[in-house]
Amino acid sequence: MPHYGFRPLTGKDMKLVARWLAEPHVAAWWGDKESELAGIADNIDSIAVEPLIIELDGRPIGYIQSYDPNLEEGENPYADQPFGTLGIDQFIGEPELIGKGHGTRLIAEFVATLFEEGAPRVIVDPNPANAAAIRCYEKVGFRRLGPIQTPDGEMLLMAIDEPEEEIVGDDAE
Repeated sequence: MPHYGFRPLTGKDMKLVARWLAEPHVAAWWGDKESELAGIADNIDSIAVEPLIIELDGRPIGYIQSYDPNLEEGENPYADQPFGTLGIDQFIGEPELIGKGHGTRLIAEFVATLFEEGAPRVIVDPNPANAAAIRCYEKVGFRRLGPIQTPDGEMLLMAIDEPEEEIVGDDAE
C-alpha cells in the first residue's frame, strides 16, 4: 500500500514545483506558470495558506495546500461557508502517476488529517470542465454545491463535511 506524506514547502522545492507547473496535465488547469509559482512562493510564509509537498513513499510527487477561504481578499465567493472551513488545491506533478488512483487516496488522507485538526468542512473548486478532478473528488466523498464565481472565473464548488461521530456504549441511550 502506498504511503503518502505531506511536508512543508520550502524555497528549495521551487525548482521542482516550477517543473510540475510546466507539465501539460498541470498547466491545463493551473494558471500562468510564472504567476502561479510566485503565488506559491508567497504562501511559504503565509498565515492563511499552508503549502505542502506531497510525497509518495518519501519521493516528492506533487503539491497540495490548505487555506482559510474566509480570508479571501475582495469579493469572497466562500463567505457562506461554516466557520473553520478549509479549502484545498493540489496537483500530482509526475505525469506517470496520473490516472492510477493516487489522487483519490492522497486527497482522502489529507482531508482526514484536516478533520482531525478540527475543520468541520473541506471545500474544493475545480474548473467545471475538469471532469477527472470532479470524479476524483466525488470518489473521496465531496458533493457538488453548485457553480460559483471566483477571480479565476466560474468554478464548481464542492464540499465534504466531517463525519458525525457514532456514539457507542452506555451514552447511546
